[in-house]
Amino acid sequence: KKKEEEKAREKELNDLFKIAVTQPKVPPGVDPKSIVCEFFKAGQCTKGFKCKFSHDLNVQRKGEKIDIYSDKRDQETMEDWDQETLEKVVESKKTEYNQNKPTEIVCKHFLEAVEKKQYGWFWVCPNGGKDCHYRHALPPGYVLKSQMKALLEEESEKITIEEEIENQRSKTTSSTPMTTELFMQWKTKKMEEREVSLAAQRADRAKNDRMSGRELFLSDASLFVDDAEAYEAYHREEPEDTEQKGKDDTTAAGPSGTASAAADSEDILLDDDDDDDELDLDELNELEASLSRTSIQIQEPGNPGSS
Repeated sequence: KKKEEEKAREKELNDLFKIAVTQPKVPPGVDPKSIVCEFFKAGQCTKGFKCKFSHDLNVQRKGEKIDIYSDKRDQETMEDWDQETLEKVVESKKTEYNQNKPTEIVCKHFLEAVEKKQYGWFWVCPNGGKDCHYRHALPPGYVLKSQMKALLEEESEKITIEEEIENQRSKTTSSTPMTTELFMQWKTKKMEEREVSLAAQRADRAKNDRMSGRELFLSDASLFVDDAEAYEAYHREEPEDTEQKGKDDTTAAGPSGTASAAADSEDILLDDDDDDDELDLDELNELEASLSRTSIQIQEPGNPGSS
């Protein structure tokens, strides 16, 4: 009877506590097993292994790893501030000119904690905690001293490519040593194979009438020799610029140009008349011959004209 009373009392207490305990909402894309069951933490979950939430209290500590390449304070926005925080920010902005402004310099305490592997969720900067105006994030491409040491050791253990090739060659058991004679034989063989392949390609192209001009010339140069009666015809075009220019000059000259043209024509005619007065050599010889014949006829005896 006493046990039944204790069970009834425990059930009554559980019913009272159930009103205060609520399960958190699962964000989209998040595994419910990564969230601890609130009823399990209160010792009131009756679903056991069928519960979609986790019953492992260490899940909260197994969350995402802390990012040492980003500053958590960069993610804070006014949406996360209360009235008191907003008033503090407004008050600090009034005297920001006289205070040390934020800088891109990395906090030395942060670097020291990271190097010594002391940095974590509960680490607090000795230089004012969240009020430290130095950066609590590693710069891009920063390499820790411990990592640098490991990289240097790994680099020192590396061997060159030449040594790697020699090591791989030494591991081969069956191989033919390369000599000048073997190389020349291999080269000659490859050249012959290439010539055979090219000849086959040319024959295929000739069969399908797809030969280029160069291939035709190399195969039969007699195809490109001219016949005995072959000739080349040329057409010469006379320039018409001079005649056209003369016409344009005559048109642009107008009446004055016409008068000058008439004077020029008269001069040409006078020059022609002067040329007519002058006899050439043949005409002079003919005139001299006729005069000599006339004088002979006058001197002959019995001529009625003589006395």
